[in-house]
Amino acid sequence: MIRLSFDIGGTFTDFVLEDQTRGVTRYWKTLSTPSAPEKAVVQGVKDLLAAEGVAASSVGMLLHATTVATNAILERKGSRTALITTEGFRDVLLLGRQKRYSTYNMHLAKPEPLIRRRDIFELPERSFLREKAHVAPVAAEVDALLGDIVARGYEAVAICLLHSYVNPAHERFVAERAAVLGLEIDVSLSSEVSPRFREYERTSTVVANAYVKPIVSRYVRRLDQALKAEGIAADLYIMQSNGGLVSPELATGLPVRIVESGPAAGVLMCRAIGREEAMPDLLTFDMGGTTAKLGAIDAGEPAILPTFEVDQVQYTKGSGLPLNISAIEMLEIGAGGGSIAMAELGAIRIGPESAGSEPGPVCYGRGGTRPTVTDANLVLGYLNPGAFNGGNMQLDLAGARRAVEIHLAQPLGISIEEAALGIHLMATSNMERALRVMSVERGRDPAKYALVGFGGAGPVHAARLARNLHIPTLVLPRGAGVGSAVGLLAADPKVDYTVTQVTAMEPGALAAVRRLHAELQGKAASDLDRLSRSEAREERFTATARYAGQGYEINVDVPDVALPEGAFLQAFQEAFGEAYRKAYGYHDAARAVEAVDWTFHGSMPLGAGLASPSRPSEGEPRIGTRTAWFTPGAPGEEIAIYDRYRLKAGQPVTGPCVIEEAETTILLLHGDVAELSAHGNLIVRIGAKA
Repeated sequence: MIRLSFDIGGTFTDFVLEDQTRGVTRYWKTLSTPSAPEKAVVQGVKDLLAAEGVAASSVGMLLHATTVATNAILERKGSRTALITTEGFRDVLLLGRQKRYSTYNMHLAKPEPLIRRRDIFELPERSFLREKAHVAPVAAEVDALLGDIVARGYEAVAICLLHSYVNPAHERFVAERAAVLGLEIDVSLSSEVSPRFREYERTSTVVANAYVKPIVSRYVRRLDQALKAEGIAADLYIMQSNGGLVSPELATGLPVRIVESGPAAGVLMCRAIGREEAMPDLLTFDMGGTTAKLGAIDAGEPAILPTFEVDQVQYTKGSGLPLNISAIEMLEIGAGGGSIAMAELGAIRIGPESAGSEPGPVCYGRGGTRPTVTDANLVLGYLNPGAFNGGNMQLDLAGARRAVEIHLAQPLGISIEEAALGIHLMATSNMERALRVMSVERGRDPAKYALVGFGGAGPVHAARLARNLHIPTLVLPRGAGVGSAVGLLAADPKVDYTVTQVTAMEPGALAAVRRLHAELQGKAASDLDRLSRSEAREERFTATARYAGQGYEINVDVPDVALPEGAFLQAFQEAFGEAYRKAYGYHDAARAVEAVDWTFHGSMPLGAGLASPSRPSEGEPRIGTRTAWFTPGAPGEEIAIYDRYRLKAGQPVTGPCVIEEAETTILLLHGDVAELSAHGNLIVRIGAKA
């Protein structure tokens, strides 16, 4: 069977074609088309199939990761969205939480909500948490409110009523009235998108879902039509933030779950590489053209968090928009190859503004005028102007030098090379700070991990990043330049359902837990049945738990619900104690524990993994030399250039040098020693100095 995966990034759209019958794997990149993302997909698919001589009708599976939802949120270019909430609670979304992510910052900035106060409408109704008494919504008032929203030109409406995670009847009534009236508006219910307590987070999640739903739906529809027009009728699977694949129907129904689609696929690639190389503890570094994503894998698995923050102002919890979605633990920053550099107050500043793919870095020759990280790397001799993207793009070195000179070297009174090196070092420093947050500030010692560097720009910065954090080993996977597209091939269909049910973990609790487990298991099974006829299933049941009286929780794996109650409660207490001790350094076994949110994870193992490495090409690996700059104030050095495809397993390559491949470029510094493993991955022992 032929599997085709593609990941849309801010600058490039990446592809992997895997022909399992012929044992052939082919990587491909094409410039993204942000205004119509499906155009880059269709063009790349056509070019790739033509290059391999493969008929469109022979493609058996399509795997997709996309930034469509993410970009709509980050750029505030989603659909015009209204929010209906309980009367008296109009300002929940605007007030947020009292907790400050930076306690002593008197000018604290918070991300702007996706909608404004004028977009929020109140409905007279009230459900109570425990009391049966309630104030039911009146049909005439609901109809009038919905009519007013449609008349104002809203494309989507989010409905978040008080305590609907316990009693969704009122939200469903509003949705039913919209259907009865035949209103052409997308409706999102918080009781379906996020049936969890904490009003602000639930409201934020359902608003985000409504905000991106029309855009994602239109995009998926256009993509499906365009691929079918090319003769590709294969089933399409879309990556979620939790690392699982779902059908287009599920993805468009709950599009908030795909906001970290591409980065999640990249972490899955790292997990597969770690298994190949027997490296269970990894820090992951994915740098593309627009952003850099940092992640971690502990004991062979990435952490799946029950909440995720998007559009963070700082690398700190509480500085972004909270989303109640299961997501692989990651940190994303605006530092990519296309990040624009500028002179500011006598220093160099990088980003967060990016040149993207339109116009792109100056060296792309597509109209860009301001220097970027990619321009700097070209000036420094790290990139080959004639071999970029497999030789499909000729880079303009003179244009890049001119941009660096005008915008940085002249204002700062330094040479062009010093300015370019300053850009490179500053970009790496930004990523170093973020990786410290992902590692040191979250209890991970970088020296005990290996770093996996991938993405189109990642391998250029990875060796210096590893050195700065005292990480001894760097892994540069095969297909590193299209890492997220590679990771899609290692993904399985997966769904998860989370609900709030505060439960004291004491005698009598197990019966309620079993009922909840059965309910969530049934929902997951129904979704998986629609994804595939395979009977293979993997299940995981998790909860968030806390000491009674606390306000926040930690994640715990729930023991087998088939255990006798005594054994179940003891196992739960032990699991919580271990998790709490790991997070805070102690555990009070005498205190009562309660579980809050319960999540059922269901997946369908496909048994697929990463494609086998191709055989090395014939010829001498060393293909030339080039002048490159590494140290401020020092002259350029003549360094060796290697062709990655000619490297043989066990053959050492010593830095400083550049290793070129079609989709990315690898930079090794002084003292670094790289060897190709039997699996085709470059394993680098990091030297002591740059």
